[in-house]
Amino acid sequence: MPLITVDDPAISMTIGINTSPLAGRVKGAKVTARQVKDRLEKELIGNVSIRVLPTERPDSWEVQGRGELALAILVEQMRREGYELTVGKPQVVTKEIDGKLHEPMEHMTIDVPEEHLGAVTQLLASRKGRMESMSNHGTGWVRMEFIVPARGLIGFRSTFLTDTRGTGIASSIAHGYEPWAGLIEYRTNGSLVADRAGAVTSNALTALQDRGTFFVGPTEETYEGMVVGENSRNEDMDVNITKEKKLNNIRSSTSEELERLAPPRRLTLEESLEFAREDECVEVTPLNVRIRKVILDGTERARAASRAKRQNA
Repeated sequence: MPLITVDDPAISMTIGINTSPLAGRVKGAKVTARQVKDRLEKELIGNVSIRVLPTERPDSWEVQGRGELALAILVEQMRREGYELTVGKPQVVTKEIDGKLHEPMEHMTIDVPEEHLGAVTQLLASRKGRMESMSNHGTGWVRMEFIVPARGLIGFRSTFLTDTRGTGIASSIAHGYEPWAGLIEYRTNGSLVADRAGAVTSNALTALQDRGTFFVGPTEETYEGMVVGENSRNEDMDVNITKEKKLNNIRSSTSEELERLAPPRRLTLEESLEFAREDECVEVTPLNVRIRKVILDGTERARAASRAKRQNA
């Protein structure tokens, strides 16, 4: 019988040990580099669609797979088995062909109700998708076929389901390599980043509610460099999420008013991987999934950003 051909990996992410200040807090968690490496090598035995490559650091590895969902499933399995991990933002696996940079493409088939046709077309156009065909059989549903870069599908599923109100159906298969399609904007809003360690207070959340949407609630523990919310503007903002209310012996006329806090937005593992930017990563523990900056110290982050600007200038 002829051998079964397995498509080349299209997406990669870095998986390593948990390096956050809250590492090792979960009793019985597997936190060492040897344990993580043994688990990844065990996965290679039965999962022929992934590859595990070494990196510059001895405590992290590059894991390549067919798509973002396949890698997220692996991380979720390890989390449920008690591992603590630091997971980098998914990246595309590129190739150089004839001296030019090429990236993997996907042939995507989408079925949606007619009323969502414009929203889906606009969504895929922003992700460098190219429509190949569209058919309407008069049943109220439209079938579209696109050629879209594999990196354009990072974070696509949740946005697609939101735009189609859960009615859309999408599937994709590998379509070879094509020249680099250009910059794709995944997220226009910045992050709200904790500037110190401590417990979240309701007073701080109330004062900062207008700044954006928060991922944490009162009494939850945070550390410097942890992403605690999504900014309403496009730049990152350092916030003091642990600020307590000043107490005095003077009674205020508004002291008895109930403070109304919007409930925090809880991100799943897949949503966290979609949300993270290039300078962010995801901390995964058996109990929590947190987004954090790769460089936790605010001063060091500012220096690294200024160096990057000078290099790009």
